[in-house]
Amino acid sequence: MKATPLAIPDVYLIEPEVFGDGRGFFFESFNQARFEAAIGREVRFVQDNHSKSARGVLRGLHFQNPNPQGKLVRVTNGEVFDVAVDIRQNSPTFGTWVGEVLSADNKKQLWIPEGLAHGFLVLSETAEFLYKTTDYYAPASEGCIRWDDPTLAITWPLADAPKLSSKDQLGRLFCEMFNV
Repeated sequence: MKATPLAIPDVYLIEPEVFGDGRGFFFESFNQARFEAAIGREVRFVQDNHSKSARGVLRGLHFQNPNPQGKLVRVTNGEVFDVAVDIRQNSPTFGTWVGEVLSADNKKQLWIPEGLAHGFLVLSETAEFLYKTTDYYAPASEGCIRWDDPTLAITWPLADAPKLSSKDQLGRLFCEMFNV
């Protein structure tokens, strides 16, 4: 497994070692000991989630406070543009975002530690998205930042307006939520 740190401290692009031939492929999608060694800390996952979305669906930017969730995310079918936003107010990268294309073909994963907001845009006809979390889903703790927040200025690879859930349509501005 290769773990590459990104522009936000503690966010890692995880690339598994894939063994393939004419019959198909094999890779270890998760190994607790190797994962912890790669990111340099202990992690306890408590929940696995699986979603399927159509092209143009944008989910996020979600976070929980209190009860923040670290997430290890990957795509098993299709392709997404995955985004993490640093909302840790004491962080030198507070308000910074990183984005990576994750797909079933490239098998890349993204580790998003506790204290970051997360979202993704589906680039393929459909995408199946799996993720492990370090805390349980707590609806009362959930927050949502607008996907098109002008302060964050995320460069989403969009051709048309995204398809949003009613909850995501109610996302709030970053500056209102974090007093910046």
